[in-house]
Amino acid sequence: MAEIRRYPFVWHVRSGTTDHLVHVSRGRTVHSGPGQAFWFRPLSAALSEVPIDDRELGLLFHARTADFQDVTVQATVAYRMADPDLAARRLDFGLELKNGKWRGRPLEQIAQMLTEASQQHALDLLAGFSLNQALTRGMAATRDRIAQGLHQDDRLAQTGVEVVDVRVVALRPEADVERALQTPAREQVQQDADKATYERRALAVERERAISENELQSQIELATREEQLVTQRGANERRRATEAAAAGRIETQAKAEQTKALADARAETTRLVGAAEAETEAAKMAVYADIDRNVLLALAAREAAAHLPQIGSLTLTPDAITSALAALADR
Repeated sequence: MAEIRRYPFVWHVRSGTTDHLVHVSRGRTVHSGPGQAFWFRPLSAALSEVPIDDRELGLLFHARTADFQDVTVQATVAYRMADPDLAARRLDFGLELKNGKWRGRPLEQIAQMLTEASQQHALDLLAGFSLNQALTRGMAATRDRIAQGLHQDDRLAQTGVEVVDVRVVALRPEADVERALQTPAREQVQQDADKATYERRALAVERERAISENELQSQIELATREEQLVTQRGANERRRATEAAAAGRIETQAKAEQTKALADARAETTRLVGAAEAETEAAKMAVYADIDRNVLLALAAREAAAHLPQIGSLTLTPDAITSALAALADR
């Protein structure tokens, strides 16, 4: 707001850079523009201050669709005073000289105009839409309709108000209708989630089956290789046993042949020894044939004496001597 300082006979006023200050004295505009600062006489001066910065107005109103459903429209309208001198003449932006405040409520008047105009355009549009159409494409259509209607509004143009931007941030039905409308979508989302869950489970089962088949195939391959290994080991053992048996037979035959050769040699030796002993005995008998009987007895006695045990002492009795002598006498 403008800053007014009072001095005797004259006062001083100063406005900000975003406020357009108009000074009218005796029906004539003396000062007009933003950021004004000047002296004036309070008894003959009329001051008006028009804000020229961009302002936003929030709108929240209800509309009814073609199928008699209530929807809530939430929008924002940005505006500014494009012609502040015209706005000062059309609306009461006059200042109280004592405190520098507005005497009226000009911004509320502008907000009332913008709200009513915006509602009128939105209501006319949404009345031709069904609820589904309003919810699917109503926001963009409502924004464009309000912006077009406000730009073409003659009253706003004659007041010096320019609409900068229009935004529709929400268009919602009643809570129970919204929940009812959300139910199919939620069910579809839940079905998609369940489908994704089932597909994920099916994929997991398929992967587990593939893993099980791979493990089973690996076990079969391992068992086949183990069978081949056992067969090969058995063949090796049989071959080893056959080779060992053949080696044993060869060794046995060699030992048998060796034993036979030794037996033949021993037999031949025994035969030769026996033949030699027989020849010796025959020679001895031939010698003994020509020897006297007494000599043979003496030789026999000597031979027997060589094989008798050692005699420590010999006792001759008269009977033994008598018998011996008698035997000699008989010869």
